[in-house]
Amino acid sequence: VQLVESGGGLVQAGGSLRLSCAASGRTFSSYAMGWFRQTPGKEREFVTAVSWTGRRSYAADSVKGRFTISRDNAENTLYLQMNSLKPEDTAVYYCAAKPRFPWEFDSVADSRNYIAWGQGTQVTVSS
Repeated sequence: VQLVESGGGLVQAGGSLRLSCAASGRTFSSYAMGWFRQTPGKEREFVTAVSWTGRRSYAADSVKGRFTISRDNAENTLYLQMNSLKPEDTAVYYCAAKPRFPWEFDSVADSRNYIAWGQGTQVTVSS
């Protein structure tokens, strides 16, 4: 599966952005999907993930209540709705695909379990 993110940009603190991740191929629905982010000099950080059905999700404590992940398997697209953005949310955001199982937090939060990555999209939140 090939992944392409879009929707990043510059936004003021308190604002919102919606990221999209378009997947190629007919196997999108067979993967669990995640969003990670990375800032210079730091490791890639787990943000949130959604199961292959879209019915289950996990999120990092730092984004709970502000970010919502969703997917449209008919359109082969993953979304990340980001509200109440903070300057510390500034990063390059990546979408990624992993096998359906295991579906547990320790597995979905570990970037080493993901087998395909997009090129990333920059999100900058100004104070």
